[in-house]
Amino acid sequence: MASISYILLLIFSFFNLVHSASNASSINVTKHFSFHDFSFTNNSRLVHDVKLLGSAKFSDEKGSLQIPNESEETDIRHQAGRGLYSFPIRLLDPITKTPASFQTTFSFQLNNLTTASDISDYGGGSGLTFIIVPDEFTVGRPGPWLGMLNDACESDYKAVAIEFDTRENPEFGDPNDNHVGINLGSIVSTKIINVSDIGVSLKDGFVHHAWIDYDGPQRRIDIRLGLANQDVYPTKPIFSEFMDLSPYLNEYMFVGFSAATGNHTQIHNILSWNFTSTSQAFLRYPSSETCQGKIMLEKTTTETTAAKENSKRNETPRSFLIFMASVVLALVVLIGFYFISKHRKRAAKSNTSIDEEIHRPRPPNKPRRFRFSELSSSTRSFNEIEVLGSDNRGVFYRGKLANGNQVALKRFSAQFLSTHGSDKKRLLKEIKVISHVRHPNLLPIRGWCQDNNEIVAVYDFVPNGSLDKWLFGAGVLPWTRRFKVIKDVADGLSFLHTKQLAHKNLKCSSVFLDVSFRAVLGDFGFVLMGAESKQFESVVCNGADVFEFGVIVLEVIGGRPRVEDTEEGKSEERNLLDFAWNLHEINDKGKLVDRRMGSLINLEQAIRVMEIGLLCTLNENKGRPTMEQVVEFLHNMEKPIPELPKTRPVALFPYNSANTGLCNNYSCTLKL
Repeated sequence: MASISYILLLIFSFFNLVHSASNASSINVTKHFSFHDFSFTNNSRLVHDVKLLGSAKFSDEKGSLQIPNESEETDIRHQAGRGLYSFPIRLLDPITKTPASFQTTFSFQLNNLTTASDISDYGGGSGLTFIIVPDEFTVGRPGPWLGMLNDACESDYKAVAIEFDTRENPEFGDPNDNHVGINLGSIVSTKIINVSDIGVSLKDGFVHHAWIDYDGPQRRIDIRLGLANQDVYPTKPIFSEFMDLSPYLNEYMFVGFSAATGNHTQIHNILSWNFTSTSQAFLRYPSSETCQGKIMLEKTTTETTAAKENSKRNETPRSFLIFMASVVLALVVLIGFYFISKHRKRAAKSNTSIDEEIHRPRPPNKPRRFRFSELSSSTRSFNEIEVLGSDNRGVFYRGKLANGNQVALKRFSAQFLSTHGSDKKRLLKEIKVISHVRHPNLLPIRGWCQDNNEIVAVYDFVPNGSLDKWLFGAGVLPWTRRFKVIKDVADGLSFLHTKQLAHKNLKCSSVFLDVSFRAVLGDFGFVLMGAESKQFESVVCNGADVFEFGVIVLEVIGGRPRVEDTEEGKSEERNLLDFAWNLHEINDKGKLVDRRMGSLINLEQAIRVMEIGLLCTLNENKGRPTMEQVVEFLHNMEKPIPELPKTRPVALFPYNSANTGLCNNYSCTLKL
């Protein structure tokens, strides 16, 4: 009956598809927005319609979108920022791969001299770009990178930029310090136009006007540039050629501006902006089909098409052949089960050698033992160019296995192995225990190596890198992403604790961001110590994880490491934990929030999360919550949290800011 119902459903879907196709019509979808200026007086929804990232602000004085934010930093060198339209724009038809047509015009002004201290920098900053990017949270590197790309952007990062460059960087192929370039997924321009030839100087301090027109179906781009103080549409473009943008576009993209400074400073002002896009789509006229039928059709169009093709090929199946094939398949399966069972029994009776263990058949994703030579080959003999980072336990390398999979290898140092004991079997047992734990917020361990007196842990490779690179580098994560990271870390840590396990090395550099910017915990603290009582391990290790989670929360909110060098006169801010408690005591917790996130932050939510972080740093017997309780506080923001003491407790959990793992102080190990 089930197969008959499925066939009827396919027939029903087929006729609906034919009916819908006959009623489909090609239409154009238009999106338009306009900013005559960027003042709050004329744009009440400005903070909702334009998202600021990095060093950027709205200048009330000029009514402009300004990059960098000179009021935020006394030194505006090496700053990068973006201003993006807050909502994605449809720029590609995924069926026909036809890019959308768009027209944008904007006025901009580049001021090279900002203060008296910048007189030596009159040569100009790095310039401004009109950008089309796939996300709304990435900020590129400062300097010649124009805030367009950063180290986390892979080679397949889809981005389009029209740069108005005022610095000559020969390493990027710049012809001079006064040109317009078209960049397609790279900081190196595909096309370069020398605007000195048309009598325009981008860094003369005057207002300039740019018009960019792209014909999607014809794949043709026109760029026009107005002379200073002349708001007249130029009859002749400075560039007009065939250019296919479709390989660099997703269906939905974000549009806006990016800019950066390097050793030379420059204030980039966007004074007005108009944008219109027209994309191709298909409209289905109403029919007699039910709403449920339409939903089923939309969700199963691909499956239905494939099923129809298979149905045509199998309209007249031969029952006898199908029966014989089924019998043969059943025999093969039974014989396979017999030999597999026999092999397992034989393996259980005898100890296998290293070679047998390595080559033993296993499921493709099951953790396994690697040869040292195999890992050495994957990292080009542990070459320095493959180093991802290091700590007092060992060095992380990027590797590529023979099957093409990328991995991250933690090669434990000889000093760590000799300093923390010689029980390597216990270390390997800890690695194996963690490798069999699976959770969306835990970084999978692919395997391990014990060979030639070496011990290596093999993790999945995460292309977006560790959290500290995003928090303390040039890029700026918005609050919504940071809050999601905090919840992800809490979920992963809580899951570990429910399995009577602990992380034991929790810090920003052991939190990684996957391709969807989901946080995953990795670089576990495999501590080589003698076995202690299980009760002691549970109390100390899990408690230490909670404490370190609280410190990570403060780092994520503040956008600064737990210990840093600060300006003279601000030594009390050097230790992040001390500083946060001091702000709590004077009821000024909002001062900890990272100002680089701009105005698009839920301050009340951030302060509540900060209070949860401070709760985690209380003494074990003085109110420190469990990770299960922390998860409840974070996922249910209406749930009241315990009140913090008015002053910082005298005897907090022993904590040394320079230490990378609290569990090291207490000889705690995983519960095996």
